[in-house]
Amino acid sequence: MARRALITGITGQDGSYLAEHLLEQGYEVWGLARGQANPRVSRMRKLLSDVQVVRGDLLDQGSLISAVERVQPDEVYNLGAISFVPMSWEQAELTAEVTGMGVLRMLEAIRVCSGVSRGSGSSGQIRFYQASSSEMFGQVSETPQTERTAFHPRSPYGVAKAYGHFLTQNYRESYGMFAVSGILFNHESPRRGAEFVTRKVSLGVARIKLGLATELRLGNLEARRDWGFAGDYVKAMHLMLQAANPEDYVIGTGRMKSVRELVEAAFSAAGLDWERYVVTDQTLHRPAEVDLLCADPKKARAQLGWETSVSFDELVAMMVESDLRLLSDGADPDEDSWP
Repeated sequence: MARRALITGITGQDGSYLAEHLLEQGYEVWGLARGQANPRVSRMRKLLSDVQVVRGDLLDQGSLISAVERVQPDEVYNLGAISFVPMSWEQAELTAEVTGMGVLRMLEAIRVCSGVSRGSGSSGQIRFYQASSSEMFGQVSETPQTERTAFHPRSPYGVAKAYGHFLTQNYRESYGMFAVSGILFNHESPRRGAEFVTRKVSLGVARIKLGLATELRLGNLEARRDWGFAGDYVKAMHLMLQAANPEDYVIGTGRMKSVRELVEAAFSAAGLDWERYVVTDQTLHRPAEVDLLCADPKKARAQLGWETSVSFDELVAMMVESDLRLLSDGADPDEDSWP
């Protein structure tokens, strides 16, 4: 009998790549969605026709219990979140409810449906993956960042993710649940939302190349991130739930690039000189900036056998080429972000 997985955030970048990977592994895949009429669900089904949908909402405890009872999953991947960091200042309360409290509600749904009591152990229970984030490190105390690095989040998003991370750890220690967190550093793809800086850059380059724009406005060009390919990172999520013991892992490339280097690579992929088109805009800076994030993924490599397969330059070129095709076909990047 095929193993069964339930994914929250199925319509997002990570959810789509994870669903594809699990289907290739022979899983029966279910996606949690707030409503069957959701247009993002319709687009997801065009790409992932074998995924089944169950209704549920991270804001509604009862709906999560019903979803888990219906699906009876072997594994739950909680990827659902208000994930655009700048928006978390504008919608801090919603971010806390979905990105933070949503983790509690899903853990409770699993605990209730599994009949887990304190200290009862994890044998035969639903395995739970929580999507933690490098944004929890924030104002970093050391570089690179490991599983033991202290958190100092610098946004409501980072704070909410830290809450979910510690809660996952708490349920693992209090109830013996197989509950793990993947502390994923920035991971991108052509399916990334148009509001994220990597996609903003690839779309901006494509628009300029096609004569649809004359400039690209960006904030802090000196911020440095550890960028990888989302398709590689979802494989680490799956590997964490196949391990003998529940542990948390840092997932990243271990290599930093600045936003400036991202811009240079993107314009170079299109045969353009970035300095002719990029305008820095102070209004696009974060209220509290995170200047430096770099993973130390040695534990994941040693214990999970996880490795990246796509380099930074290959990733950027992939995104630019995809957006050139998308815009050339007359598609709306805000609506058609799944090529």
